[in-house]
Order: sequence, then C-alpha cells, then structure tokens
Amino acid sequence: MRVLFEITQEDVLFLASPLTFDPSVVEIFVALSSGASLLIVPTSVRVLPSKLAAVLFSHHRVTILQATPTLLRRFGSQLIKSTVLSTNTSLRVLALGGEAFPSLTVLKSWRGIGNKTQIFNVYGITEVSSWATFYRIPEKILNSTLKCELPVQLGFPLLGTVVEVKDTNGFTVQEGNGQVFLGGRNRVCFLDDEMTVPLGTMRATGDFVTIKDGEIFFLGRKDSQIKRHGKRLNIELVQQVAEGLQQVESCAVTWYNQEKLILFMVSKNDLVKDYIFKELQKHLPSHAIPDELVLIDSLPFTSHGKIDVSELNKIYLNSMDLKSECKLNGKEELWEKLHHLWKSVLSLSEDPLKVPDESLFLNSGGDSLKSIRLLNEIENLVGTSVPGLLEIILSSSILEIYNHILQTVFPDEDLTFSKNYATKRKSSDVNQEEASGKSLHQESVMPLNRDNEINAFIALSRGSQILSLNTTGFLTKLEHCPSAYSSDLISQTNIQNMKSLNPPALIGKSKDMSCIAKVSEEETSVMGAEKMEFHVRWRSDTGKCVDASPLVVIPAVDKSSATVYIGSHSHRMMAVDLYSGKVKWEQILGDRIESSACVSKCGNFIVVGCYNGLVYILKSNSGEKYWMFTTEDAVKSSATVDPTTGLFYIGSHDQHAYALDIYKKKCVWKLKCGGTVFSSPCLSLIPYHLYFATLGGLLLAINPATGKRVWKHSCGKPLFSSPRCCLQYICIGCVDGNFLCFTHFGEQIWQFSTNEPIFSSPCTSASEQEIFFGSHDCFIYCCSMKGHLQWKFETTSRVYSTPFTFHNHNHGNEMLLAAASIDGKIWILESKSGELQSVYQLPGEVFSSPVVWESMLIIGCRNNYVYCLDLLGGNQR
Repeated sequence: MRVLFEITQEDVLFLASPLTFDPSVVEIFVALSSGASLLIVPTSVRVLPSKLAAVLFSHHRVTILQATPTLLRRFGSQLIKSTVLSTNTSLRVLALGGEAFPSLTVLKSWRGIGNKTQIFNVYGITEVSSWATFYRIPEKILNSTLKCELPVQLGFPLLGTVVEVKDTNGFTVQEGNGQVFLGGRNRVCFLDDEMTVPLGTMRATGDFVTIKDGEIFFLGRKDSQIKRHGKRLNIELVQQVAEGLQQVESCAVTWYNQEKLILFMVSKNDLVKDYIFKELQKHLPSHAIPDELVLIDSLPFTSHGKIDVSELNKIYLNSMDLKSECKLNGKEELWEKLHHLWKSVLSLSEDPLKVPDESLFLNSGGDSLKSIRLLNEIENLVGTSVPGLLEIILSSSILEIYNHILQTVFPDEDLTFSKNYATKRKSSDVNQEEASGKSLHQESVMPLNRDNEINAFIALSRGSQILSLNTTGFLTKLEHCPSAYSSDLISQTNIQNMKSLNPPALIGKSKDMSCIAKVSEEETSVMGAEKMEFHVRWRSDTGKCVDASPLVVIPAVDKSSATVYIGSHSHRMMAVDLYSGKVKWEQILGDRIESSACVSKCGNFIVVGCYNGLVYILKSNSGEKYWMFTTEDAVKSSATVDPTTGLFYIGSHDQHAYALDIYKKKCVWKLKCGGTVFSSPCLSLIPYHLYFATLGGLLLAINPATGKRVWKHSCGKPLFSSPRCCLQYICIGCVDGNFLCFTHFGEQIWQFSTNEPIFSSPCTSASEQEIFFGSHDCFIYCCSMKGHLQWKFETTSRVYSTPFTFHNHNHGNEMLLAAASIDGKIWILESKSGELQSVYQLPGEVFSSPVVWESMLIIGCRNNYVYCLDLLGGNQR
C-alpha cells in the first residue's frame, strides 16, 4: 500500500475506520511505517458531514482517504464536489472499499473540474488481512465526458495474495461467473478457534463476480442476491441505477422481510416519487422496480461506515405506522387517491384526463409486478390489509377495485359508487333482467329437438380442445384428453372421427434443441410471403373489445352450417356463420363477456359466463335464454362439459366452483376454492378429476361427481392460466414466471422458468410429446413432457393468449402452431422446430386465443371485431 499510494512523510492519513474494522490496521500501519501523520477525530465531529469535511480538507489538509462508499456519500454530492474532490483539494488518494464501488457515471459527477485525485477500488476480506486487490481508475476514464455504465473491475492482487474464482462445483473459472476465493502464500488469518492454518489456505468470500477477458467485475454479495418475482436480482444494481439519477443525493436498498424491495433516498431537492419510479422503469427490468420509495434526510450507517440496514428497517416501519395513522376523510377522498395511485403506478401522472370507471389495470399498461406495487400503495393509504385485493386489481375495473376497498375500509356504509359493480345478487334479480334478445335471420344451427336429444357435431375451442360427439351420445376430447379414449366410452364412429381428425402418430425422439427461433421484423414479411399468407375471409363487428376466445361448432350432418360463438365487452353474444361471416343471431346479456362459450352434450345449448355474476344458458339455434344461474360475483371463467354426465363445471370471482345440470336447471354442487376463479376448469376422465385454479395460487383436484376436494397444491402466486390435462400429467402457468407440471395425484414433476408472468394456458401436441405456452417475456415456448425446452420463439410483444396446434391444410403431415401476441400479431410456427411460417398484423390488441378449422383461423380483437382469416399456402396464392 505504501508503494501503491506513494506515501511520504508529508502525507496525512485519516483514521476513517474504527478499531473494530480491519481497514483501520492498514491506515495505522501505513502511516506509522512511512513516517506520515495519522489524523484521529472525535465521534462528535465524525457524525456531522459538513464539520468533518472542514476538519479533513480545510484544517488538516488530509492527503490519503480510505473509506467505504457509504462514508463518502454521507458528505453529499455537493460537498464532495466542492470540497472532497474539488479542483484544489488536498486529497491525493481516495481508496474506496468494503462495499460495492459506485458507478463511474456517479463517480465522475462527484469530481470538480480539473480534480487530480487518484481514485482506487480496493477489495478484500478480514480473513486475508483486509485488502487483497486494487485497481486505479485511469485518468482518461475519469476525464471522459461520455456516459459510462460499465462496472469498475476489482483489478490486481496485492503482494502475497492469491485470487481464484470458482463455480458451484469448485472448479476454477477462467471466463464467466463464480465466487471469489482469497488466500496468500504467507498471509494467514486465524478465525475463531483455529490453532493452525496451512499456508495457501483459500477462503470463500461470499462475493460473486464475473470474469470477462481476464478482468474481474463484482456482481454482488451472496446475501445481496435475492429471488424476486421468479428471477434473480442483485439489489446493489438497483442502488447503483437509483444513485445515477440526477435528483438523487444518495440512496440504499433493502429486501425487507424477504418480501419487499424498499428504496431509501436522500434527494437533492423536492422530488416527486412518481418521477423517480418513471426514471427507474427506463433503466431497470420490471422485476427490479422497488415496491416502495422512502424519502429520508440522511443515510444511517454503522460504526464501520457501512449502511445500517436494521436502522433503515426501523425507518420503514415508522413510515408505515405514520401512514396508518392518517385516516381517510370518507369515500370521496379514497376515490380521488385511488385515481392518483393508479396514474402514479402506471406512469400516467401528467395525464390530466379522468380515469374511466371501467378501466382495467392490465389493459392500461399494468402487469403483475406493478399490481403488487399498487396493492402496497393502497394498503398503506388505508392503513390495513385488504383481503383478496390483488385478485381484484388484476382482473377488475378501477370502480370494482374501489368498491372492494370500500367493503373493508367502510364496511357499514352503503356503496354509493356501485354503477357496474357485480354486487351480491339474489336469485330474484334474474327475473328483473329484461335483456333484449335480437334474433337476426333466425337460421337454425342444429335441429332443436327435445332439450336433451343428442346431435352429432365437433366443437373446437382455444388450446386445440376438440370435442367430438357421435350419435351414441358420448362426447370425446380428440387429441387432447386421451383419458377419454377408454374403449367403453368411444364407439366405432368416434374412432373413425378420431382417425380423420388426428394427425398420424408422431414417432421418433424429440430433439432437445435449446434454440431460440427469432426472426427480425424485416424477415417476417418475406418469410410469410414464401411459406403462407393470410387473407381476411370476413370480420364481424361486435360493438366493443373482444377478449373472449371463439367456440366453433361443426354439425356432422352439414359441415357447411358451422357456427362461431363469441361474446364481447359490448354485452353482446353472437352466433356467426363460419364460412360466410353472416350473423345468425345475437343476444344482449347483462354485462361484459370475457368468458368463452361451451357447447352442451346435446348440442342444443351454449353456456357462457358474464361480468354481472350470471351464467347464461342460451339455445344454440336462436340465442334465446333457456336458463340463468346466479353466482355472487363476475364470471370470467369458461365452462367445461362432462361427456359422461352432461354437467357443466364453471368458476366465479365469488371464489366458488359450480357443477350445473342445465336440463334440470339446478346446481348439483358448489365448492369454495380459497380464491377467485378466473381461469377455466379442466376435466380428466381417467382418473376422474376436475381441476380448478385460483388467483390465490391454489391448484385444486376435485371429484366431479361429489364436488369434494381430492388434493390441492399452493403455487404461491396467482394462477390466471387454465390447467391442462393429458394422459399422465396436469400442467399450468403461474404469474411468477414458472410453468408447473404435476401428476394426477398432486405430485410436482417439474418446473420450467420463463422471465415474466405466464397468463397463457397450455396447449399440447396431438402426440402429447410437447406442450406449448406463451409468456409475458415475449416468447412462445415448446417443452417436452419431461420439462426440457425444445425451442422458444421471440415475438414482438407479451403473449397472453393460448396457442393452438393444427394440421397444415396444404401439407397434411405438417403440424403448425398458431399463437397471438398482445400487439395484435398472429404467428404461425412449425410446431416441431418453432420456425416461422407466417405472421399477420391485426389492427388492435389481442387477448383472445385463436381457433383453427381447416384453413380458417378465427380470433377476437380489441378493435371490436371478430376475424376469420384464410391461411393460404404457396400453391393457393
């Protein structure tokens, strides 16, 4: 150190470290062995930054300062620039160590014009006698005006020090990530009760680094690496980015109770929290955005000059207590403040427009991570936890969120804002609902005989779910529910149907290609033109956004009379001729429709859920209301039908699962699920299980006959994705970014991690060798049934909808995959390789899932239209 810092008798060193902190040994003995001066100041001076700066740089002209970055930050950026690192400072050497080194951008902003101080990054651990490596920041970097985001390297070993980087298996790393191990040929430190330590003993540091071109860069402490929203995060990265913001004097980040990321900030001037969050969103991934921002006057630090985390936690707790004491002055103030928080979290602060009552959080730019921030802000505002609020934020309008909060905060008062709110309804309410059933053209979809007479038909719904119903009355899910293939259920007719619809068995080993299929914008149009083209066959105006997915029913007697059933936000349920696009009938229901329709076992009815809490059973040939069943909250779940009994199963936001007998017009059983049911149930015939998922994170297996729970698994985070059955497994996606696979008896087999929440539901290939799903990380994934990535394809936006596998109508043996991203693009991929075949841009956002029959793709769009697109191969152009 003496040689490195070129210490002479003229130097003045500051004893910055207390005697309990090992760098003090360096400061004392570097000074004493060089004949230099050592400045020791009383604690009363040390704790006052302005007084300390005057003592060090005006009165005693300190030339060598060895300090933690926190100690330096306590001076504040103005004082650092005007005194510590000013043009005429006495400080010749500044050595920063003991914590992560500041970013170069911040460091350069601290220096006065013409400052000549040499700045070193020093690194080490007590176990190897303090410092082990050093790196001097080159002058040209310090003087450069270019913004530099690169971290500062650890540099070179000091005399007698050995530095090694090892991976988790203990092998030395030459390039890439690993943990630092330090030792010395002659430097030995005895720990605890050690009596002998062999020379060359290497100590694990708990510090993680990456080696790039032979240079070592610090990544973070082992205890700074946290898992948040399913992804690894180094909290020091958050601190460095926040500190780089112009308005920030200094800051610190804590992982409070291992559940909340809190940013503590000393600001240069009066700043608005919204502005800071906006700036952080520009520079940090969504999983790194803090949950809360706490403004403080100064950072607390320990006697060793490091951030005092326990003191920060106390500050945070006190701020929470203060917030909880601020009572709201009635419902109007809650409504106002909810609007403010909504805009703040969604970065709409400058938007002067009022937030429309029907605004949905996810559709307004929100995501599951921002929703957690909104939840925290609301609970801080009202001073109490609000049960079930996260589920409401993720799935309901701002008005519904407001009403939900009211029930907790002002439980004894009437709800005055309940314009559209799905309040609990009595059965008698149904009779008062006089919805106008407009029957256009009154074309018969299927002959409506006796209510329970069975017709032969095929029904297709999202995720390649194919239902085939023959004259013997058994309904079978082709391709996608092999458990329904048991010989006692399927007649010969159905086996013929399956042969004609199913692709040939896919035999052979699936390649384990961990490849990324990515195509640039420029390439997509060219590739699409070469391989396949989209042409709009028809489009039908529903009057408002179409988030529901289509149900396509093809009668066996007359395939040309196939019908598309779909609902929209306009409250309208429609039946549209598949081939011509002509509207057969439309029915106005009591509220918005996001639930996808399901056809009855007899083919004479369709069942659809509605935001007003009702499940509607409509006659499939006319749209006439046959029966309405009342739940106690919005129904966004889509029903599934039991081919053995004809019962319908559906979930509601009232946290219940229902089994409905539409022929007897009664509820057979009702089960409380321990959370809002947003997704759609899935039925397995062997074993006879019904699966429901909740926004409370539960996956439930239920006995369909009795409604009794067989098993449950807590996934920890909300489940928007619908479960999907196959012969051996049940699969589902979670908002923590994980895709989970279970046996039918509740044992988790594997888990596959994506980088963002999964709202898309799974879709399996006909052979059940592969499973497909989308993620908010903008990828479509194909995994083997063992959980191995086969391929992933990068889209241009988040993927919410469920993919659909189908035969290439032009090349019978080729299986394709249709998927949609939120930005309105429809992607056609080769299902085995993920290779792009074609892409088409719809003129609005897409949350609906595609359904394909023959060469027609049907999908809903947020520009209010349902589209039917013809997929044409090269020979048809």
